[in-house]
Order: sequence, then structure tokens, then C-alpha cells
Amino acid sequence: MMDEIQKDLQKLITDIMVHNLHPYKCVTIISDDMYSWIFDKAWFQKFKAFISFITIFVEEYEDLLSPQDEIQESLEEANEVGCQMYIILLANGLQCTRFLSFGDRYRMLDTRMKFILIYDSRLFEREFHYLWRRIVNVVFIRQYEGTHRDAGKKNNPWFELVTVPFPSPINSILVPKRLDIYSRGKFRKGIDLFREKTVDLKNQTLKIVAFSHTPGTKKHWISSGNTNITDEDSTTKNYYFSGAEVEILKTVSRAMNFNYDIYEPENADIELWGRKGVETKYTGIIGEMIYTHADIALGDLYYIPSLLNLMDLSIPYNTECLTFVTPEALTDNSWKTLILPFSGFMWLGVLLCLALSSLSFFLIAKFHCRINHLKEKKRKEKNDAVYVKKKKVITLSMFPEVQKLDDDAKYILMKGQYNKPIEEGQLMGLYLFSEPFNCLLYTYSMLLLVSLPKLPTGWSLRILTGWYWLYSLLVVVAYRSSLTAILARPVPRVTIDTLQELIDSNLATGGWGEINMEFFQTTLDPSIRDIGKTFETVNNSDEAIDRVASGKFAFYENTYFLKEAIVKRQLRFQANRIKSNSTNDTKALNNIVREDRSLHIMNDCIINMPVSIGLQKNSPIKPRFDKHIRRVLEAGLIKKWLDDAMQKILNVEVQTVEETKAIMSMRKFSGALVVLFIGYILSVLIFSVEILYFNLVLKRNPNYNKYSRSIVKKSE
Repeated sequence: MMDEIQKDLQKLITDIMVHNLHPYKCVTIISDDMYSWIFDKAWFQKFKAFISFITIFVEEYEDLLSPQDEIQESLEEANEVGCQMYIILLANGLQCTRFLSFGDRYRMLDTRMKFILIYDSRLFEREFHYLWRRIVNVVFIRQYEGTHRDAGKKNNPWFELVTVPFPSPINSILVPKRLDIYSRGKFRKGIDLFREKTVDLKNQTLKIVAFSHTPGTKKHWISSGNTNITDEDSTTKNYYFSGAEVEILKTVSRAMNFNYDIYEPENADIELWGRKGVETKYTGIIGEMIYTHADIALGDLYYIPSLLNLMDLSIPYNTECLTFVTPEALTDNSWKTLILPFSGFMWLGVLLCLALSSLSFFLIAKFHCRINHLKEKKRKEKNDAVYVKKKKVITLSMFPEVQKLDDDAKYILMKGQYNKPIEEGQLMGLYLFSEPFNCLLYTYSMLLLVSLPKLPTGWSLRILTGWYWLYSLLVVVAYRSSLTAILARPVPRVTIDTLQELIDSNLATGGWGEINMEFFQTTLDPSIRDIGKTFETVNNSDEAIDRVASGKFAFYENTYFLKEAIVKRQLRFQANRIKSNSTNDTKALNNIVREDRSLHIMNDCIINMPVSIGLQKNSPIKPRFDKHIRRVLEAGLIKKWLDDAMQKILNVEVQTVEETKAIMSMRKFSGALVVLFIGYILSVLIFSVEILYFNLVLKRNPNYNKYSRSIVKKSE
């Protein structure tokens, strides 16, 4: 009789595989001594053409809660290849449950694939119920050796095929659901043993754990006059949730036909997403998911490895910019007003042009001086020769009064006439640029549009001066226009917009939850890791924003959350101001104004973080859940829901920027005062150097004349 049962069991497994080939590429077989005979050479020959097998043999004494390395390597290979079916035939039910627990905990088994197991009552003990909420595509083979009403023959063996009652909830006792009867090599009903069970969840109620985190979820307290509560919101609590993730949940629930009950875990305001406590116990929504108290988790869950190890995450429905909110105007740059119109490279170009132009003016002026000197020398030589030739014949008929002079007087007059130097006007235009310091001074004065005392003499100098004036005109007009715009604008806002600026500011940094701290401490970016060394965990957002406003802290979160936090603080600030005005408390109002500081969200994102919805580890509904999220994402609904979640915040956002007025204030004028003080300081320093030089050098010179206060050379 055992031979007959063995043959029927072997044929049953063969028929299950044949009737459920879709097609399979890989099948993993785990068996022990009692069932290894099923998988003989002849059995493998039936499927060798189109199925590959990974076979694992288990000893009866082996503890599969911590299997050998060879078994783990085989399971990893099965995951990598993508085996679609697991055939687990173990006689020891306890050994089987320990194996399934190991595969579920470390994701060594793909629980969404199809499973064939031997029926054992120990598989359905209460402590293992969580397995059958995850492994739902499973068929248990229950063997009978007695008489069956359809057998037609006494002692004819037959098999009952049962499965778990998904999506029906599992209470204190798990009652398997019969699928079919197998006898005489035939199925009684011939139904699909591995039908898709997640298409219709049959109005089952799923537990949803959530905590308020903009823009995914937003907690609202129910008041007596609140008319915004829908039928799907819980009426047994004094709060309800809204937000983009809640809208996604509503859409998916209608598509998959399930109800939901949203609740908030204990101490959600403190625990947030959750953390590992004493004795490796988790808190918050992470703890609710690990201990299977909830089926789905809402709360802007980041798509990061630490969460993926604890639960399943849906495909990301959004990518959030995570950055810091920082205080504005940590330093005042009003003293740089005069250099702000031009950039650094522009100032470098202006200085280079000034140096080159000064050098050009100086060289051309020296060239003209040399030419004039040669002309004067040749003229003197020519005049001396003419005078010698005409010395004997002196006729000054045009001046009768000169004829009365003697020959010596006429000689002096003639000498002065012929040896007269070059006209003084020819050299007056060259002294401007013939000396280095004067050349630099007058070139700089032209750049400031200050007129020269006299036009240069040489034509080359005149032409260069004209073109340099055009250049100076363009530079000065551009500078004045930019300076006017700067003075007309409000005081420039000094903000922190890059990661390096944040590091240089030496501000303390912090954010919500240990998840953010773990990111800063484990990242490979050295700059972000430097911030992680001093990163604090702050669970009170209002307290964190107040610290930011005091100019001593930078708070890390997504931009949606930070905008909401800034608006809340602005409203709180306005409420305090109105209260102080109503009570005429001038001192309190001054303190509020003095302590308030504008807040700024950094332009650079520290990371663009994918955000998902959490599901139980190895959840069977994840593939279909992802499918519906992908559909609403492609339809553009998620963007609309995100905008709707932020619309109220944007509507009440307080405009803190004052109306632009072109009013000059001492704060704007501080740049000019800085330049003036620099001039005073340099003048005093140079004057002190002159006094020291006069007292220590000139006075000690032997040729110093105390009456003329100068050096007088004595004639030999």
C-alpha cells in the first residue's frame, strides 16, 4: 500500500506543476529522507526541457532556523534566478515552520511565489499565523488512507488540497480552506489552485498606522462644527487624517475593494517613525509594522535600506527635496555696498585696464619728452650757427630804438632770440603723464570722470585719451546703474544656500528621528558626514524652528514640511504681536521684534529622497498595490494631491518682505563710510611715516638747514 501512496503523491505533484505551468523557469525543491524518493531521475526527465531545478536536501536533525551555508547559498541562488515555485516536502512540521520563519525574516524565500507543502497541524499554531498572512499562494497536501465516498473502492488513498483563507482575517484559530480533492490521478473540481487572491480583498478591513508628516499625512482634530469629515474617516476617534498618502490609500482601497481603519500609535509626537528601544524593541509606526499590528503605514517613509530591512515599501510616489532651514542675515554685507555692483572678475578686469592704461600713458609721454628734447638740441645748434654768421650784420630796422644800443647789447638780444627754447605750451601737456605717480593719478582720475587740467600735447596721447574716456564712460555708467539698483533695493539678504556655507557657518544641525541621523552618519559624502558628527535628534518641530530663529540652529526636513513650519511660526509671531498691541505692552513687543529673524530654506538639496508607503514585510498585496500607485502617478493625480495638501499653507503664508522703497539709510550707506574710514586710516599712517622719516632721516643729515628745513648742498 505504501508504494501506491508514493506513486499517487508523485503523480499529484506532477499534475499540480503541469496544470499550473505559466510557464515556470525555475523550481526550488526542499525535501528530507521521507520524501526525497519522489524526485527521482524519471521525474526530472519530464521537465528538463523547460524547467531548471534547485534541489536542497535536509537532514532530519538539522535546525532550519539557522541552516547551513550550503542551504543559504542555494536559496540566494533561487532568489537571483527568480524561481516561481517552492516545493517543500518535510515530514517534520516544526522543522518546516522554522525554515519558513528563517526565509521570511532574512528574505531568503520569495513569499509571493507559489508554495507546495505537506499538511501538518503544527504549521497552523498561533505563533506562526503571521506566516500565512504573507505566504498566501500556498497549497497544503493532506493525505488520507481511509475510505472516501468518491473513491469507489475501500482503502483507496486520496489527497485533500487546502490553502490559507486569504483575504479573510485569521483569528485565534486558523481554519484552512479546501481547494480540491485528488483521487485516482484526477482532480475533483479542477480549479485553479494558485488563483490571484489580491485582486479582490472582499471588503476586508486593513489596519493603517499613521502619524502627521506634511505633505503625506496631516492630522486634524474633530470639532463639533467640522464639516470636512468624509464617510471614510473614522467617527470613533476625535481626529482624522488627510494628505497625499491618504488620497492614494482611498484610491487603492476602491480598486482593491478593501476598507481601512487609520489610527495613530502611542506617543507618535515623540516617537515619530519609531526607533529601536531597549531589548531591540521598536516603537512608533515601525514597531506597529514589525509586530504585525498594522497592515499599511503612512507618514512619508523614506526609501532607504534601514526601512527596507524592517518592512516592505511601495514604489516611490514622490521625490522630496530634503534640506535645511537656516536663519537669514547671520552676517551683514552692507559694508561691501561699493564693491557689490561688479563681480570679482569684473573688478580684476578694471584694475588690469587701469594698470595697462597708466603704463601706456607713461611710455608715450616719455617718448614725446625724448623727441622734444632732440628737437630742442638741434634748434640750439642751428641758432648758434646763424648767430655767428650774422653777428657782423645786425639790422634791426624794424626796431629803431634797438639801433642805439651798443654791439654787446645787440649780441645779448640776438642770442636770446635765436636760443629761445621750445614754446612752454608744448611741454605743459606732457607733465601730466611724464612722471609715474602723476600718470597713475591722472589715469585713475579719468576713470572717475574727473577732467584733466590740460589736454595732452602729443597727438598719440590725445587719441589714447579720447578712447580711454569712452572706456571710462562705459564703466562708470554701468557701475552707477548697478549701484543705484542696489541702493534702491531693500537691504540684501545674506542666506545659506549650499552645504559648504552651512559647514562654514558653524551652526548646530538637527532633524526628526533616528532615520535622519543614520543617513548623516552612514553616508559616503565627507561633507555630509561632517555635519553628521554634530547632528542632533529633535522631535519637537516648534522648538527646533525657534532655535533656528535665534540664529543658532539649522533644521533638516523636506521642503514641504519646512514651509509649513515657517508659516506656523509666522502666524504665532503675528498672534503674539497682536496680543502685545492689545495690551499696550511696548516692552514685550520690542522683545518680539528683536528676537524674530527671517528664516530661509536652502536652495541646494542635501538629497532628493524617494518617498513611499509602508507595507508589512513580504506583504502579498505589494505587487498589486504598486500597480495602482503607478497608475495614479501616471495620471498626474499625486501631483494634484500634493498641491492640495499645501494649498492651505500657501494661502495663509505671511509676506515678510517689505515694500521696495528707494530710501537711503545708514545701513546702506555703511559701505561709503567704510571707504572713508579706510582713507582716514591710510592718510594717518602715511602722515606718520612722513613725520618719522623727517625726524629720523632728514634731521640727521649733515647738510640739513633748520631754517629752510631742507637739505642744502654746500659749494666747494
